[in-house]
Amino acid sequence: MGKRRCGVDDDYRILENEEFKRKVAYFGEHFTNIRKEMKKLVVGQDVIVDSLIEALLSSGHVLVEGIPGVGKTLIIKTLARITGCQFSRIQFTPDLLPTDIVGITTYEEGKGFFTVKGPIFSNFVLADEINRSPPKVQSALLESMQERQATIGKETFQLPMPFFVMATQNPLEQLGTYKLPEAQVDRFLFKILMTYPSPDEEREILKRNMTIHDFSDFQLEPVVTPRDILDGQQFTKEIYLNRKIENYIVRIVEATRTPSKYDVESGKFVAYGGSPRSSISMYIAAKAHALVRGRGYVTPQDVKEVAPNVLRHRILLNFEGEAEEIAPDTIIKEILEKVPII
Repeated sequence: MGKRRCGVDDDYRILENEEFKRKVAYFGEHFTNIRKEMKKLVVGQDVIVDSLIEALLSSGHVLVEGIPGVGKTLIIKTLARITGCQFSRIQFTPDLLPTDIVGITTYEEGKGFFTVKGPIFSNFVLADEINRSPPKVQSALLESMQERQATIGKETFQLPMPFFVMATQNPLEQLGTYKLPEAQVDRFLFKILMTYPSPDEEREILKRNMTIHDFSDFQLEPVVTPRDILDGQQFTKEIYLNRKIENYIVRIVEATRTPSKYDVESGKFVAYGGSPRSSISMYIAAKAHALVRGRGYVTPQDVKEVAPNVLRHRILLNFEGEAEEIAPDTIIKEILEKVPII
């Protein structure tokens, strides 16, 4: 099957290609198996699981905000196990050093100088409470996220592929934390909000919780391989996205910068809108969203459903917005209501 020519609107013909259809069905079956295996251990959080899969297919990283105890660590650890990937967790603390993340060059008598790689050299990395460490340490992680490589001493090493970071932060505690700089936050594809489970889900959690069970008790099996993930990332780029959908994405991001043009009243609380990276992120995330739902083409609904995750950390409030405690999601909701699809 030949490669698509980017930006050519008549590429809809790829939807009629039998090999293309076969691949959509093939990956759709994989995603169904992932969800099924995740449900052995993870209760609820279906939207969160789908969002993590979409970010993984988009070759992006995720910032998760949620109170302690809602299952952030469990979700990514489970996802790593059933995709056959290596998992590591980095607990960010005020005294953490960049070398604790990437590794060090050390010396041993009789052996000489050698490199000890840090926990960043894993497929799935959980950066727990990333806002508890100073910016210098945060930058060490974020550089690896962007470049897919880490420098130890004078040597640069490629990170294992696929490489996926889920960073978490606690929205309740501000004492002893360091706010992530906006330029660094912008490098996360998604910002996801994890909330409390429903009463029914919490009753089920009581039976499956990790206090009375070991992780191994659930007999999780790898249902895909790291190679499948890399193939999925490549195929996501081939998902068809119409020129009109491209224009819709551009208008949504434009509305975050010039809200008055689209009569967005809550836009008065915005200091800075989304950067071009917002458009790029929404473009690839909408493709991943369509593929996860078993389609080879993107609809406006795909764009609407990924927009909050893409934009909520990229819309910066002005002083009035912060004083009024306006949630970025409120602004995003109005933008999606006001911006025309065509």
